[in-house]
Amino acid sequence: MTRPSRWPDALIVLEDRGFRLTGPRRQVAASVQRMKAGFTAESLCEANAGVGRATVYRTLRLLLDAGVICRLPMPDGAPRYQRALVEHHHHIVCTRCGSVGEFRDSTVERLVRSVGKELDGQIVGHRMEFYLVCRTCLETGGTGAAPPPAARAARARAGRPA
Repeated sequence: MTRPSRWPDALIVLEDRGFRLTGPRRQVAASVQRMKAGFTAESLCEANAGVGRATVYRTLRLLLDAGVICRLPMPDGAPRYQRALVEHHHHIVCTRCGSVGEFRDSTVERLVRSVGKELDGQIVGHRMEFYLVCRTCLETGGTGAAPPPAARAARARAGRPA
């Protein structure tokens, strides 16, 4: 028995919502499914050079509305996108290299419930992103590249993760 994927299948979600699965839309959705980290609309356009920009942007909008991807506002104003987990989650975003991570924390959810008790109304949703400089960028001076082997070995000798 196979384990269900943590990410919803983009094509199935679009088809279930009644959208036509044209060749270009399939190509863009497949590119999104292959993305391992946060991506920009521009990088998606570059990865799908044979597909019109308007189709890429329309497909991004459909996937966003369907909950297949999350839109993450960035401090520089250019949003990044990330495949959405099926479960509720929050994001961490590196302000140097743009890498995106996800986390879940019950403390955050307890805080939301506590704040909700003090508000005049009902919370129907929330978003949380932490912006940071990732460990890789800190170690490489912001290039986002993996540290050189000597640096990894030094970290290992010091008892820190490589």
